[in-house]
Amino acid sequence: MLDTKRMRFPLEIISACIRWYAAYPLSYRHLEEMMQERGAFVDHSSINRWAIRFLPLIEKTFRKYKRPVGSSWRMDETYIKINGQWKYLYRAVDKEGQTVDVLLTAKRDKTAAMRFFDKAMLLNGLPGKIAMDKSGANKAAIDQIIEDKGLSIIVRQVKYLNNMIEQDHRGIKRVTRPMLGFKSFRAARNILAGIELMHMLRKGQLNLVGCEYMSIADQFYALAGVVRPAII
Repeated sequence: MLDTKRMRFPLEIISACIRWYAAYPLSYRHLEEMMQERGAFVDHSSINRWAIRFLPLIEKTFRKYKRPVGSSWRMDETYIKINGQWKYLYRAVDKEGQTVDVLLTAKRDKTAAMRFFDKAMLLNGLPGKIAMDKSGANKAAIDQIIEDKGLSIIVRQVKYLNNMIEQDHRGIKRVTRPMLGFKSFRAARNILAGIELMHMLRKGQLNLVGCEYMSIADQFYALAGVVRPAII
């Protein structure tokens, strides 16, 4: 259960607002209008604070029930604008399209790629194969990890194998495009965690008892610890 002490609105309203924001291409002002139509007068700045505070907590809960991914990964990075500057979102999926992991970084270099691979392997186990584009930094990063840890991982730099992850980026960009960029790195990291969460729920990556009989919305509310709000 999320801690909403000293907050004016109940968790049911908060969770509805942040789910809509993470799931659909909407702005905070769109959500403000939508909630007013439902009799809840919520300022758009409040929704912003809720999203930054609660979305990463719900995503952290999801991690406990995330289905295991395959051992053949496709890895790539895409661009995210933060305070007028382009930053980098490293992402990977397995050969079935299931999200392996994500990492937002300020730079696009060997060090950033190594951080991503270390995080992904820590949380998802070791892959048997990794496909990537012709990026020298990404190749150097995985080669360094293989050498340092004595791993046996097949690395393939074949463009057509990476079409899956490049297409998967679209599901994230579809939601972030109306946001017109983020104001801070922290806000981007936290909100992207929620967007990736909704993307993974759509893919059926939640492994919670009874979730196969639940809608995507109900899965989100179960992770947030609330019953589906009557307001929607």
